[in-house]
Amino acid sequence: MADYLTILSEAVGEVHVEPASFGFIDATVWVSIAMALFIVILLWKKVPAMIAGMLDNKIAEISKQLGEAEQLRLDAESLKAEYEAKLADAAKEADEMRARADAEAEALVAKAKADATALIARRKQMAEDRIAAAEAGALAEVRTAAAKAATEAAAKLIADKHDARADKALVDQAIAGVAKG
Repeated sequence: MADYLTILSEAVGEVHVEPASFGFIDATVWVSIAMALFIVILLWKKVPAMIAGMLDNKIAEISKQLGEAEQLRLDAESLKAEYEAKLADAAKEADEMRARADAEAEALVAKAKADATALIARRKQMAEDRIAAAEAGALAEVRTAAAKAATEAAAKLIADKHDARADKALVDQAIAGVAKG
């Protein structure tokens, strides 16, 4: 018989015999039964419902976090818009302050020029007044000196050329002029 199997295996090719329980249940059937039994136990213990519940809880938690994140994003956008508006207002205010400072600077420069011009004019007038006063004083001094010199010269001439008789004639003449007048 061994020869027969050898001849048969050589003729047909190699033949494998599958192990079987009870003669008709092979390993594939047992694996299928075990899988079916495992699935039935999972369903009986409600494992898919527990997994679905956990997934639903996780989805609700993620959904809540998304809602909070959306609210935070909206808050951040409103804060951003508020600060952009404040920044624009600050820039506008800075421009206005710069314009006012420029205008004030120009006004101060113009006032300083006007004050300097007025000061120069006052100083010039004061100098001219001093010069005029000095000229008037000098002229008065010259006149006084001239009058004094003329008086002294006249007194000397009169003293030299007039004697008591000439003085009497002059006095009489003066009295006659006053009496007429």
